[in-house]
Amino acid sequence: MDIALTILGTLAEQFQKPTLAFLIAGMMLAALGSKFEVPEPVYKFIVILLLLKVGMGAGIAIRDANFLELFVPAIGAAAIGIGVVLLGSRTLVKAKGVTEVDALATVGLFGAVSASTLAAGMAMLDDSGIAYEGFIGALYPFMDIAALVTAIVMAKVAAARRASTHVAMGGGTLAVSGGKGGAKGALEEGLLKGILVDTFRSPAISALVAGLAIGLLSEPQSVYKSFYEPLFRGLLSILMLIMGMEAWARFSELRKVAHAYILYGVMAPIVHGLIGFGVGMIAHELTGFSAGGVVLLAVMAASSSDISGPPTMRGALPDANPSAYVGTSTGIGTPVAILSIPLFIALAQAFIG
Repeated sequence: MDIALTILGTLAEQFQKPTLAFLIAGMMLAALGSKFEVPEPVYKFIVILLLLKVGMGAGIAIRDANFLELFVPAIGAAAIGIGVVLLGSRTLVKAKGVTEVDALATVGLFGAVSASTLAAGMAMLDDSGIAYEGFIGALYPFMDIAALVTAIVMAKVAAARRASTHVAMGGGTLAVSGGKGGAKGALEEGLLKGILVDTFRSPAISALVAGLAIGLLSEPQSVYKSFYEPLFRGLLSILMLIMGMEAWARFSELRKVAHAYILYGVMAPIVHGLIGFGVGMIAHELTGFSAGGVVLLAVMAASSSDISGPPTMRGALPDANPSAYVGTSTGIGTPVAILSIPLFIALAQAFIG
C-alpha cells in the first residue's frame, strides 16, 4: 500500500513540472486550432543544441567513468533496442491489416531513442533532485543504432524472400524460382555498412556524436557551463510545446492505417519502459547504477525516435508508409513516453530509494 501511495504521489507531483506542462499546453493549442507556429529552422536549431549539450555532457563524464560502470548499461541499451524490435516482430507485425514493412519501420522507431524524451527525463530528474550518471547520453547511440539496423535488416530480408519466391502454376506443375541468392539477396554487399553510414550521418546522431567527441577529447567545460547548460531548460520547454502540437496533429494521420497501430502506440512505451527499467535494475545490482540512471534507461526504452529515425527509415525503406510509422511514433508514442516518465521515477523511488 505504501508503494502504491508513493507512486501516486510522485505521479501527481511530476505532472506539475514545466516539461509536462509545456507538452500538454502544446496539445491544447493544436486542439483549439491555434495558428501558433515555430519555424522549422528554429526547431532544428533547438534540437541540435540540445543534442550537442547531451553529447558533450556525456563525453565529459565518460573521461572519469569506470569502464565496467559504462560497459554494462551500454550492452543493456543495445540489447533493449534489439529486443524491442524482435518483440514488435511477434506482435505488431502479426496484427490484422498491418503490412510487414510498415510494422517493422514502426517497431524500429519504437526501439530507437527520442532525444527530446531523453532530455525531458533529464530535466524532470534535475527538478526532483535525483542524481544520474553523466555518461547516460552516451547510451543513446547504442540503443538507437541497434534498433534501426535490426528493423531495417529484417524488413529487407523479408522483402527479398517475397521477391525471390515466384510460384507459377502451369501444365499441372508447380514451379518455384529463387532470385539471386534467395533471402540472402537482401543482405547484399555493403547493406549493413550503408545502414550504419546513413544512421551516423543523420542530424541527430551526428550532433550527439560530435558533442560526445568534443566532451571526450577536449576540455569544453567553459562553453558548456556558460552557454549550453543555461539554455537547456528554456530550449527544452519550446521543444515540448512544438512536440505537443505536432503530436495532436499526427492523430489525424492514424485514421489512414490499421487500428492496431493506435493500440501499439499506447501500450508499447509502457511495456518497453518497464523492460528498460528491468535492465536498469540488473545494472544497478551489478555495478551500482544509480536510481536516476535506471529511470533514464527506462525513458530511452519507452521513447520512440522522432528525429533520427524517420529520415533513416524513409531512406532505407521507401515502401513503408510514413503515416503508419511517423504517425504512431510522433502522434502517440512520444507523448505517451513523456507522460510515463513520472511512473518510472516513482518506481525508482519505491524500489531503490
